[in-house]
Amino acid sequence: MYEKNVEALRRVVEEKAVIRHVSKHRKPDGTFDLEGNKKIWNDALPRFDVIKLWENGTPNFDDRDPLQTEPSIIFVPAQGVDHPVGTIIVAHGGGFESRTGCEGMNVADYFVRQGFNCAILTYRLKPYTRFDAIDDMQRAIRYLRANQETLGITDKIAVMGFSAGAMLSGNCSTHYDNGNPEAEDVIERFSCRPDACVMGYGAFATMAFPGPFFRSPFADPDKKNKLYLSPENNLAIDNPPFFIWQTNSDDPRNAFTLASRLTEVGIPFELHCFPDGVHGMALGDGNNDLSMRDEHLMHWADLCTEWLRRQGI
Repeated sequence: MYEKNVEALRRVVEEKAVIRHVSKHRKPDGTFDLEGNKKIWNDALPRFDVIKLWENGTPNFDDRDPLQTEPSIIFVPAQGVDHPVGTIIVAHGGGFESRTGCEGMNVADYFVRQGFNCAILTYRLKPYTRFDAIDDMQRAIRYLRANQETLGITDKIAVMGFSAGAMLSGNCSTHYDNGNPEAEDVIERFSCRPDACVMGYGAFATMAFPGPFFRSPFADPDKKNKLYLSPENNLAIDNPPFFIWQTNSDDPRNAFTLASRLTEVGIPFELHCFPDGVHGMALGDGNNDLSMRDEHLMHWADLCTEWLRRQGI
């Protein structure tokens, strides 16, 4: 089932269909070309069998942004395995206002080849809220578990994100529930707790080191939301294990802060900070919006593959 998506994904990657060079990210007047960025992702979606996360309409979804489709996943079956395995939900970055295609489809193609199922997530962006995006990822986790037999997968689910997608993955790994057994919607009866969390170059420490996604919490009256959205301030003993990686050109204190808190709480983690490379390199193989390749940084994906297998994904 969904074997069509395997070939469609490979063609998208080979054609670099969702890669938009950084030189084309801005309009002639210097403003960010959000419309053009969203369009290349939207243009790729019809090439796949796409699964809407809410079959009968997404709660709180409307026509406020005609360039956003309802939240969905592209399920891509694992290759090279003859038994059910777990699934990685892959969440692109883009500052919660655009979509960095290489961090979604290119990354998924790599991990499908490594023998994992992947579900490429299209989550809501601004003007929707971070909480809408969290709802979307939580719903994707529930959906996969509710449809485990149909999809031929195990119930082991990892979330993997980059930049904004990493922040979203961290939020869903610290805020979750076991499902509502009384829910009329069968999907809502399933747990949305992930079994593993992979965070690539995200500005996680929103209180300690406010970066491009946040102003100083002391200058913002809505501190409650910043606390809620800062994973290191919401850790609990039953949180899943974390795999954290970034380059030192980003502020590595984000990763150190989270790792320190994970140590205090006793949650297993693996941490890698690479000396070279920059934000947005995805697999680091040159197939990204920066056209940058770094063979040392590329090892993160091999290390992560080993780590995910150890987690039973």
